[in-house]
Amino acid sequence: MNFYLIFKSLHLVAVISWMAGLLYLPRIFVYHTENSSNVEICKVFKVMESKLYFYIMYPAMLLSWIFGLALIHSVGAELLSALWMQVKFFLVVVLTAYHFYLGSCLRAFKDDRNTSSSKYFRIINEIPTILLILIIFFAILKPLGG
Repeated sequence: MNFYLIFKSLHLVAVISWMAGLLYLPRIFVYHTENSSNVEICKVFKVMESKLYFYIMYPAMLLSWIFGLALIHSVGAELLSALWMQVKFFLVVVLTAYHFYLGSCLRAFKDDRNTSSSKYFRIINEIPTILLILIIFFAILKPLGG
């Protein structure tokens, strides 16, 4: 059995699930912000945000890391000496920091203390897309000495 291909498949499924959440949660924040005066709608958004973050995004992030590290282990740790991999790894760390930043935004909404505008959430919603593009290009093209 080829564990590398199994880990790669599971890694891709986890990353796709994680990215879906990273792209969708800020959109919910946009709508939540724009409807902040409607208590009933805000209750619904709080439930949606919490379930998305804790039931989809968080497990998907953990599985992305687990299967990504399993891939590195199966190929060999010397892969980490490649500059393209170091850049990719750094970008994934930035994406993870963004994930946790969204978690802090989630807590602010939960406690009714969000101060950011809907425009702000529309802008930061572009961050995971940019990171995703860069990560894919580094992973596939290996431009820095692959």
